[in-house]
Amino acid sequence: MPGRPHRLLVVEDDRELNDTLTEVLTDEGYVVDQARDGQRGLHLGLTRPYDVLVVDRRLPAVDGLDMLVRLRSRAVSARALVLTALGTVADRVAGLDAGADDYLAKPFELDELSARIRALCRRVDEADTHLTLGDDCMLDLVTREVVQSDGSRVELSAREHALLRALAENPRAVHTRRELRRTVFADTEAASIVDTYVYYLRRKLGREAVATVHGTGYRLGSL
Repeated sequence: MPGRPHRLLVVEDDRELNDTLTEVLTDEGYVVDQARDGQRGLHLGLTRPYDVLVVDRRLPAVDGLDMLVRLRSRAVSARALVLTALGTVADRVAGLDAGADDYLAKPFELDELSARIRALCRRVDEADTHLTLGDDCMLDLVTREVVQSDGSRVELSAREHALLRALAENPRAVHTRRELRRTVFADTEAASIVDTYVYYLRRKLGREAVATVHGTGYRLGSL
């Protein structure tokens, strides 16, 4: 996304191919996570913000298309590229209907895969620059302001904005403190950093802006 490296999730059960894709994409400047079965891919897709998902169709535990359907049902909007040995028109239609944005049949050239991912990332960058936070309330990704229902704006610091954005990109997910420290506050080891910035957001936006899930972490609340 604009202002930071794009985040990718590669879900592929072939260990060698997964490692190769991860290495190539990391070298191209992406931040890449791996999963080797659909259940792990589903978990990561629901709990971490990604720009693009690279998903094999035939996966252990949860099929790749079933994984996409479940993610789309939970409002996960990351772009998705399906990799598969099933390349008929009917197979491609099934992938697109499941929520894929693109479809690439195996075997494929890495250069073509990279080009398709760049195209999906451009679509991410060209998307709306606002995230919905609730009824008539939005987060402006350019100005780092919360635009409230009455038209008033609340300016956020860079860290406040990053935390609220992480929550808003997966609004139904419960984000653990450990995960938020890894994705939002990776440059500091302060144990209380997440709680501190949740406090700052609540002070600016109201107590209900961030909901506490006791024993687990936080999720987006209501503004």
